[in-house]
Amino acid sequence: MSISCSSIKKQEAINITQNFITDQPVTANSHASTIVELEPNKLMAAWFGGKYEGAKDVGIYFSVYKENKWSVPKNLVEPLITQKDTLPCWNPVLFKSKSQKLYLFYKVGKNPREWFGAMIVSKDNGNTWSAPKYLPKDILGPIRNKPIETTPGIILCGSSTESVSDNKWRVHVEKYTEATDKWEKIEVEDKKEFEIIQPTFLIHSANEIQMLSRSKHNKIISSWSKDNGNSWQRTDSINVVNSNSGIDAVTLTKKSFLLVNNPLRQGKDWFNGRNVLDVEYSKNGENWKKLFDLENQTEGEFSYPAIIQTSDHKIHILYTYNRKYIKHVTFELKE
Repeated sequence: MSISCSSIKKQEAINITQNFITDQPVTANSHASTIVELEPNKLMAAWFGGKYEGAKDVGIYFSVYKENKWSVPKNLVEPLITQKDTLPCWNPVLFKSKSQKLYLFYKVGKNPREWFGAMIVSKDNGNTWSAPKYLPKDILGPIRNKPIETTPGIILCGSSTESVSDNKWRVHVEKYTEATDKWEKIEVEDKKEFEIIQPTFLIHSANEIQMLSRSKHNKIISSWSKDNGNSWQRTDSINVVNSNSGIDAVTLTKKSFLLVNNPLRQGKDWFNGRNVLDVEYSKNGENWKKLFDLENQTEGEFSYPAIIQTSDHKIHILYTYNRKYIKHVTFELKE
């Protein structure tokens, strides 16, 4: 398979590489990957895996990337056995704070309407981890995408809920203060009552942050904060088509952003529209242009991307490949 790349406004993706974390998955199903830079030239990935999404054997698995190779995946978090039941794990999120703590946030529960938040912490780059800690009531942690550290020790997490009774989707923000181990829930103004989940952040200035969310409306929905994430307004759609599938974005500079997106409309089934996955570029967070396609096939599911830029300025993307593999693509931007 070849990847096409095209230049837009002097932007061009070069030195593209692609591989799977492993050609021999340790579980039948793999999904919802996350990636973090541990130190220069060393990354960690995590995802949930088991028989199928929501099965009682689903736990969190991880792999470490060193010298351009991924280690053999290993189990990190097992399903939770509680009250004579076994609850699967969901949506891991890796994040390394300025204090050098490595966090793995994840969810536990029968489904996304009833799950609850958990986390483990490592002080030695993932060699050893704390016991699981369950988050306070109504706090879920970052629901799918990486947090941002707005000021040292203040971690801003994009979160969302899917209601039990009527499956309403609503986005909110959770602020975690490392020093006090306290969480604060921040509402997001949504006057049009968009059905949105799984936000990702873009940083525009010292105080201005943008949030992009997955929606049920065939478009990505944007919200804005002018006070470093303490309040959120201007929730509205932007002209980016999305097939009701997870997105992720990254801030390269205050005027340069990348988005990974399934740019097709929803189909009859939930997986329709996930056969194309692209990288898009923007200078303002509102107007986006395709940089190149990661996948463009007649059928298949290529979804739930995670994107970071490492200290050597390379871009790293992980995504689900047909629910069986986690694919890793790297590239650089030529201006």
